[in-house]
Amino acid sequence: MTKQNNLRKHIAPYEKPNTKNSVWQVINTLVPFFMLWFMAYESLSISYVLTFVLSVIAAGFLVRIFIIFHDCCHQSFFKNQLANKILGTITGILTLCPYEQWRRSHSIHHATSSNLNKRGTGDVWVLTVEEYVSSPFWLRLAYRMYRNPLVMFGLGPIYIFLISYRFNTKDARLKERINTYVTNLSIVGLAGLLCWTIGWESFLMIQGPIFFISGSLGIWLFYVQHQFEDSYFEKEEEWDYVKAALEGSSFYKLPKLLQWITGNIGFHHVHHLSPRVPNYYLEEVHNNNVSLQNVQTITIASSLRSLRFRLWDEQNKKFVGFKEIKDFSIEPKKSSVSVHFKSEL
Repeated sequence: MTKQNNLRKHIAPYEKPNTKNSVWQVINTLVPFFMLWFMAYESLSISYVLTFVLSVIAAGFLVRIFIIFHDCCHQSFFKNQLANKILGTITGILTLCPYEQWRRSHSIHHATSSNLNKRGTGDVWVLTVEEYVSSPFWLRLAYRMYRNPLVMFGLGPIYIFLISYRFNTKDARLKERINTYVTNLSIVGLAGLLCWTIGWESFLMIQGPIFFISGSLGIWLFYVQHQFEDSYFEKEEEWDYVKAALEGSSFYKLPKLLQWITGNIGFHHVHHLSPRVPNYYLEEVHNNNVSLQNVQTITIASSLRSLRFRLWDEQNKKFVGFKEIKDFSIEPKKSSVSVHFKSEL
């Protein structure tokens, strides 16, 4: 039996969602989030420091809401597709993500992750060393700006969640377009209602930190789970789905509290191997399969080093920083590198 078939055999039993677990996760995630939001509002009359602290905690729960949304997009949260769509749309409104649009782009991400010939949809913009060196100045400058942590994690949430997700792509089908319009109208309606009820200043003082912190954390999680030094990238003819999952996705070993808040998404190698496994089974799958434990493991401390990784070195099969390519010399020429990409969490 091949390694792939053996893994599939062990994972298959976990690919069936448990309704009881899913409902309980909805309760223990959405209820605390709304309670924290209300408490943050009530605390405005006491101290904004207290409001900010409550908003930070609420931001953590919004990340967890996003994981539920994410599972709904994979049709792995409920057995019923309609139930996934309804909950996915609702949680998508709360996280500013249109369900149908995100579902399609994220499925492409899973099908093409670590494939150098199919970069561009649902992933972080990655250039190889040779592509970067041979690119014109304007493209190198754009790439450097994009890869700057202040831009990626500071401006990133604003661009991705407030701007990019508000528009359909040209090839979007009617169902996807309608879902985006419904999501946009619902977001405006909900924000408008809250502003009318409590005032726009109070709304921004509460929702502002929640949005920015949760958005930055979401981008960080997505970034660090694929951008580690000895990751996996191959061209189409050499690319392998299982290797992309086990070697191109990390095991982000987090403290138990953060693991709970992030919905076990740190077991990203398991998720990429089988997106149909609900988030509440990911740790169990990892613990019950020795072959899944022998993967790239990163911690909070080691993950911070990934900020210096900028380019993929095809020759040495690893990420490198800009400083490490000074001796790499290729005459600049008109670039054939595509700059069209749609980034996401």
